[in-house]
Amino acid sequence: MEASTTKFLFLATHCLALLGPFYFNWSAFWLAVALYFVTCASITLSFHRNLAHRSFKLPRWLEYSFAYCGVLSLQGSPIEWVSIHRVHHQYTDTLDDIHSPIKGFWYSHFGWIVDYHSRFPDALEFKNVGDLKKQWYYRFLHYTYPCHSVALGILLYAGGGLPFLVWGMGVRTVFLLQITFSINSICHIWGKQVWNTGDLSRNNWLLGLLALGEGWHNNHHAFEYSARQGLEWWEIDTTWYIIRFLEAIGLATDVKLPTEAHKKRKALCKNRTME
Repeated sequence: MEASTTKFLFLATHCLALLGPFYFNWSAFWLAVALYFVTCASITLSFHRNLAHRSFKLPRWLEYSFAYCGVLSLQGSPIEWVSIHRVHHQYTDTLDDIHSPIKGFWYSHFGWIVDYHSRFPDALEFKNVGDLKKQWYYRFLHYTYPCHSVALGILLYAGGGLPFLVWGMGVRTVFLLQITFSINSICHIWGKQVWNTGDLSRNNWLLGLLALGEGWHNNHHAFEYSARQGLEWWEIDTTWYIIRFLEAIGLATDVKLPTEAHKKRKALCKNRTME
């Protein structure tokens, strides 16, 4: 996506969110909560674990449905999101990492959003997402990505006026963006490291809750192929629960999890409980 478009959407959604206190009602609030869950789960389950890491497989119709809902988070097209994330794992916490806190907290939090087009021009060629580029559906979402959120905004306004628009698009989108940004920044600065990953990734329980399991970030960097990121019973991973349910009813297949041998090789603490 063009840098100018990124900046405009970033500014517009944050300005819209500032109107939240003036257009609050409970219907709009619960609508925002529901849309947050749907779009956040679609980012974590679809963009991240399914498309970026191929942690499991879904029937094509279901894969595309989750990806479409992820587009409504205003975090970019699947092609762009997955490409950036794969670069992050390839160069984690080095100067070639697009959003590492070694360049500063605020840069890793949101500065990279409006700057990576000039700093990392090769990233815009999306050379590492050939698996997505060969599918017409993902190419279509890539070139039309902002239009779908505009259509959602029109539907929200038609259904509930400014309260639905402000809370369903503004507040919900900004909150989800900030939670996602926090995985890039906070989860590489504050939290606990339990695995030898050779980077700055941390487990952060609060973001584990708010980001539906993504906050167990050190776990993820240790076993990036794993469909499950909350590896202990007490590490709440809502996205994993959804994947597990889909597996139980036969919709999710080839679900990847770390082996006990791999856990032992990666463990920093010998007393780490293995499931």
